[in-house]
Amino acid sequence: MANPLYDTLFGGHQGKTAPFLHLPDGGTVSYADFLAMGARIANVMTGLGLAAGDRVAVQVEKSPQALALYAACAQAGLVFLPLNTAYTVEELRYFIENSGASLIVCDARSKDALSPIATDLGARIETLNADGGGSLTDQAQTQPATFDTVDRTGDDLAAFLYTSGTTGRSKGAMLTQDNLLSNAQTLVKEWRFTSQDVLLHALPIFHTHGLFVATNITLAAGSSMIFLPKFDLDVMIDRMRDATAMMGVPTFYTRLLGDDRFTRDLTGHMRLFVSGSAPLLAETHVQFEDRTGHRILERYGMTETNMNTSNPYDGERRAGTVGFPLPGVELKITDPDTGAALPQGEIGQIEVRGPNVFKGYWQMPEKTAAELRADGFFITGDLGRIDADGYVHIVGRNKDLIISGGYNIYPKEIELVLDDQPGVLESAVIGVPHPDFGETVLGVLVAAPGETPDTDTMMQAVRTTLARFKHPRDLVIVDELPRNTMGKVQKNILRDAYKDRFAG
Repeated sequence: MANPLYDTLFGGHQGKTAPFLHLPDGGTVSYADFLAMGARIANVMTGLGLAAGDRVAVQVEKSPQALALYAACAQAGLVFLPLNTAYTVEELRYFIENSGASLIVCDARSKDALSPIATDLGARIETLNADGGGSLTDQAQTQPATFDTVDRTGDDLAAFLYTSGTTGRSKGAMLTQDNLLSNAQTLVKEWRFTSQDVLLHALPIFHTHGLFVATNITLAAGSSMIFLPKFDLDVMIDRMRDATAMMGVPTFYTRLLGDDRFTRDLTGHMRLFVSGSAPLLAETHVQFEDRTGHRILERYGMTETNMNTSNPYDGERRAGTVGFPLPGVELKITDPDTGAALPQGEIGQIEVRGPNVFKGYWQMPEKTAAELRADGFFITGDLGRIDADGYVHIVGRNKDLIISGGYNIYPKEIELVLDDQPGVLESAVIGVPHPDFGETVLGVLVAAPGETPDTDTMMQAVRTTLARFKHPRDLVIVDELPRNTMGKVQKNILRDAYKDRFAG
């Protein structure tokens, strides 16, 4: 036996003195030193009594040591459970209890609050702080720098990621070694990563994008990362000349475009800019290309599947689309009611199948059966269509579908019209209760800096562009749209805020 994930992503770099991490202070961490750090942590965890298959719940700030904890879990056959640093103690209680974690790793500031949860569960609790210090790394200092990698198969669990839980309880998506490894290897080829690449990494590592896309690709290609604790505009601009690639959420790109220092000269040596986790406005695509000469590559992934599609590296990167299914990934558009495949161009639910698709939801067999078909296709909950050229368009979430007077209304279609109006930075279209129609359409707008959008003029544009049943009942201007940590607009919050607007 072997350990496919560790052997492929980490094991091949043993003894390698080339840098893996470039730190904010100018220092570096070599591959060899990083793997030694991970081995020491693996020795600590097995010394605490953890065995292959046990879950390790981790809520810590981004640091080299936090990333080494991921490597340690892979090497020891433990299931890595990264948790958003914004979660409250009560939210964490659910994740920790639901996962049955054997070890909780947290910032020292959280230890007192989380200790009762650990006690109730019979779990160990150790600390790891933003500076890399803490009880976990204190113990690791006295451990051997090598560890006998635990045998695992490609079908064994490597990680849990909990869904965002905007409706009902969050679900623990079980990701196998093959899920993570197959996706990383595919993306290395599709996005042309080599050992010469330097990735500008300012994403969090408790999420698919920063951990299983950015980090795993870097490891699989043997390249290196400029490893920043968070997005800082000044630091991003300062370090960009040292990078060849960048991955980010749309907010990263809009903030860069808002700074005059972000120029064609600054980005001249860059090879690739990737965006994901939330839709990128077509206007941002255009502005970015005008400013830098680069066209952002947008892709589509999920907690349960890692990456499903990507715009092409060579070929047209089409704004407003997420490109084509990745090699090995099947994607189809189906009728939400019957599951039957729909003709090209029609809007329906997106289903995907491939080695990237998760094993199911932890201890939720009914949810798994409802969303993961017996033939392996996963019902994503996203609505989309495939155009005549084969590009996939994401129209919205199934739960965001508005049904007004019996008509199906797709918010994205209206948002595209509103976003194109003078003075509008971005929009979010939601369905809110209405006494006559069941639901009606409400447009929530953010004004462009220094602009005051004319809602009457916008409504006239809507009337000339869209069928009457799609027209917003009203337009509301707000300072900003609510977003989660990865930049996705939280329409559930908007729906709750405006649920009584048309109550009669």
